[in-house]
Amino acid sequence: MRKIDRRTFLRQGLAGSLTLGFSLRGKDLIARTVAQIALDSSDLDAAWNPDVFLNLATDGTISIVAHRSEMGTGIATALPMVLADELEADWDRVVILQADGDAKYGSQNTDGSRSIRNFYERMRQVGATARQMLIAAAAENWGVAASECRAVLHEIRHEASGRSVGFGALATAAAEQPVPEASELQFKPASEWRYVGKNVPIRDLEGILNGSAEFGLDIRVPDMRFAVIARCPVLGGKPKSWDAEAALTVPGVEKVFELPGPQPGAPFGFDALGGIAVIARDTWSAIQGREKLALTWDEGAHAEWNTPKQMEEMRATVQKTGQKVRHNGDIEAGIEEGKSVVAAYDLPHLAHAPMETPCATARVGEDMAELWMPTQNPQAAQQSVAANLGLKPDQVTVHVTLLGGGFGRKSKPDYGVEAALLAKEVGAPVQLLWTREDDIRHGYFHAVSAMRMEAAVQDDGMPSAWLARTAFTPIAYTFNPGMKVGTPGECDLGFTDVPYDIPNLKIETGPSDPHLRIGWLRSVCNIFHAHAVGCFADELAAKAGTDPLDYLLALLGEDRHISKKTLGGAYSNYGGSLKDQPVDTGRIRGVLERVAANADWKARRAALNGSSKPWNGIGIAAHRSFLGYVANVVEVEISEAGDLSIPKVHIAVDCGLAIHPDRVRAQMEGAAVFGISLAKYGKITGKDGRVEQSNFHDYQVARLTDAPGEIHVDLMDSEELATGVGEIGVPPFAPALLNAIYDATGVRHRTLPLADLDLRPA
Repeated sequence: MRKIDRRTFLRQGLAGSLTLGFSLRGKDLIARTVAQIALDSSDLDAAWNPDVFLNLATDGTISIVAHRSEMGTGIATALPMVLADELEADWDRVVILQADGDAKYGSQNTDGSRSIRNFYERMRQVGATARQMLIAAAAENWGVAASECRAVLHEIRHEASGRSVGFGALATAAAEQPVPEASELQFKPASEWRYVGKNVPIRDLEGILNGSAEFGLDIRVPDMRFAVIARCPVLGGKPKSWDAEAALTVPGVEKVFELPGPQPGAPFGFDALGGIAVIARDTWSAIQGREKLALTWDEGAHAEWNTPKQMEEMRATVQKTGQKVRHNGDIEAGIEEGKSVVAAYDLPHLAHAPMETPCATARVGEDMAELWMPTQNPQAAQQSVAANLGLKPDQVTVHVTLLGGGFGRKSKPDYGVEAALLAKEVGAPVQLLWTREDDIRHGYFHAVSAMRMEAAVQDDGMPSAWLARTAFTPIAYTFNPGMKVGTPGECDLGFTDVPYDIPNLKIETGPSDPHLRIGWLRSVCNIFHAHAVGCFADELAAKAGTDPLDYLLALLGEDRHISKKTLGGAYSNYGGSLKDQPVDTGRIRGVLERVAANADWKARRAALNGSSKPWNGIGIAAHRSFLGYVANVVEVEISEAGDLSIPKVHIAVDCGLAIHPDRVRAQMEGAAVFGISLAKYGKITGKDGRVEQSNFHDYQVARLTDAPGEIHVDLMDSEELATGVGEIGVPPFAPALLNAIYDATGVRHRTLPLADLDLRPA
């Protein structure tokens, strides 16, 4: 892939070029062309229109705009690959440009595993449209039928006469061709794909490896100041007093002032959290100035938050009847008829803890704002900054840098709002840094949860009834302080859509009292719902004296698509169509059987169970999330001291059509390590309203010694619609791990993190 800078590309390319894009109006996709554009170099920046996916310059250089955010998933390469493949472009002549935030692209929220499934077809349409217009231009020039011509690796060929012409030479003429209707587009067959389904190096790989890649904190603009904010340790608290003069004694500190936060009772949303801002000539001085503020706080209503009390309340909640989100059959009669098995599970709050903490650089004028951010959602940043500055969204420019991890944290642009407000107050560009302590103590947190599972089992060990209750701090609380009950959409994430063939089934949710800003984290509610469902199924298998794999396959019953009526009419299906991407128990069976075969499940289980100290075990779990299907087999080894190691992990994944197989495998490997972090160490707790953790010494992430010795990923061939993969690998890991620990020790652990538990056999 060729590398040129943006200005060189524009100077060479826009004077006589074919430009294609898609304007999104509602759900309609409207193709348009821009004919020859002649620009003076001094007007290049003003003339650039980000509502453009593809530009073909007269020298043959192709520019493809990546409108989603790159954080290591490879999405800024995968979507351009689809377009380039359908265009029949030479990848070495492709330039990928990162888009700024702009509503004309449709959604730019790189979250929810939606980039591929929402934009795969759109990128194909752009490529096919351009290819057919190039063919039409060449055919018209040669006086032959378009059907006699074809595109082959950056040129149009007429095989009968042996003539060929490069894409660049056709750019101006192609722009004058009529745009084909969507019904007229002819897509390449899979047998002719050059890039889709192949492993192409990601756009930023070299820069990431050699340190030249530009992340959020690498941004430098003239006359820039640096800022940190002292925030109340209790959510919603306000500063009472502070010593600005002491902070100003630190060399380099220039200004200290209050940044207002939400008013009591108002939603937190994506607005500034508020506190005392310290502005300095460098970040270190700002941090040192903050240390001297001698702050006192009015801590507010959340000062009474203590985790033990909160967990006690939530565990009590799931003992009582809650709000119904799914109900099949006669649950009361089913429970009475069988022998009841009951288990309760809970998981703590979690923090995102990306390696790169939130940061943003802002420059604000009278009628404009410009930001540089590592953001997953530049349009939300535009809208939030505009609302806080009294501007229109199109007066706010958001440049997207590389993200040093996101996990959902960086789709919430509060840090961009803060940077913009600071820049407006200071009258100069400001770069705001959230330190690691800021990030761990004041971010948006994954919900704390409690679940109660009950099944009536018959003489054959199979359940005739299934009653499941969940209580968790809902994401909606962050946007509506009156919300205390998990929404149906959150319950749909791994709880409502339990795939088992059980005649009497009821799912309920109950209230909880949030004390932190709640936000989505990689896999969202699937984390705790898969934990409960995956572990409980293993408990039922043990109760029945049945091999866990055999039991799971029996629970699934006959292969089928679960109807919307069965799931409940409000079932959201991750925003996808149940007709096109149903809850398919056959695909769950498929990943289970594949991962078991790869792990040599039964022979390996027998061998491990026959070993003596250290204690060895193997566990299995499968889960559907974000329309994809993943199964894990995890092997564990536990020493006499109770130390856990994970020699081997097997993963089978069915994500439909895999656009970039290497990135899919990388996401599965990363999900296993991420899953270890959450399961072994992940815990945010509160005492007297304060988050007790602050940095990686007490909110650990997996180290090299924690990582599995081997991770084997089997990417199943599939002709199903492509799904996202960024989140689907996380949910089944923890239950497979806990089931393996039970297999090794005979002890059930229903809560996490494992670091708090004694893993030795009883």
